[in-house]
Amino acid sequence: MRTIGRLFSCLALLLAIAVVPMLPARAAETCPFISAQELARAMPALKWSLISNQDGRGCIYQAGRGDTMMLSVFRNPDKDRARELYATFVETLSERMKLSAVADIGDEGQGGTSAAGAERQEASVVALSGDYILQISVYPIGRRADDALLGPITEAARIAVANVSRSSERFGNCEWLTAADADGFLDNSTLTVQRTGAGSCMMFDREANTMTVAVIAMSRDTVLGMMKRAGPCTHVAIPELGREAFGEHSCIKGNGNAVTIYVWKNGRQASILFAPVKPHPESGSVERLKAVAARVYGKL
Repeated sequence: MRTIGRLFSCLALLLAIAVVPMLPARAAETCPFISAQELARAMPALKWSLISNQDGRGCIYQAGRGDTMMLSVFRNPDKDRARELYATFVETLSERMKLSAVADIGDEGQGGTSAAGAERQEASVVALSGDYILQISVYPIGRRADDALLGPITEAARIAVANVSRSSERFGNCEWLTAADADGFLDNSTLTVQRTGAGSCMMFDREANTMTVAVIAMSRDTVLGMMKRAGPCTHVAIPELGREAFGEHSCIKGNGNAVTIYVWKNGRQASILFAPVKPHPESGSVERLKAVAARVYGKL
């Protein structure tokens, strides 16, 4: 489950860095896990604006000075899986910061802040509660993430963990992926299919090999900018899936075995990711994954 933990953590960080600046605040939205009044009481020194409710999987906030807060809820098929994933979250966080036990948050919790010299400042709390994991992370701009920030985050986590069952995640069905899409990529005998939101779902096996699909609204100009962007991965155009389709593989940062295909249609972009734990026959190639991407493309 270590790879899945890293995948979730990386996803949260990428959203914090890349998605938030693109989204306007929408006052009509509410977060199902903590109300605006509860958040204000827990963190009175900061005025947070809710940027997006991630379809019951969590909430993204931004403060006036540019700080970002990610509140994420991860449901699991059972308590044993939840404990395994929680352990990977704790291990992944401990690589970035010193953690300490936090009392009175679900079944157990850990929290900490990044070192003073860290390139990106972060304060995080992660908690286990039955089948659920809650993580709240704040990325401050221009100042240190210290205990003065961690304390209020911890208080917000105490409130939110009581509401984790409001998550919309469910298992066994997905509008974008089916078990047949796992053929050649994942172990079908230990396969779990999980819907993680209206526009996203994932499949994983016991070894934590993972396939995900995420669909978001995006302009064609933004997609074309992504295609031209320099990065740590090899880019390849996939014209048979549209002029806006491209793949990324053989990344020199992150999971070098992972392959991602991006397709765009009707104002929405879908990313199809295959992330094996270790080298796999499909590592470094988009060829076989194109068949899965074509089926997703047809549903856009």
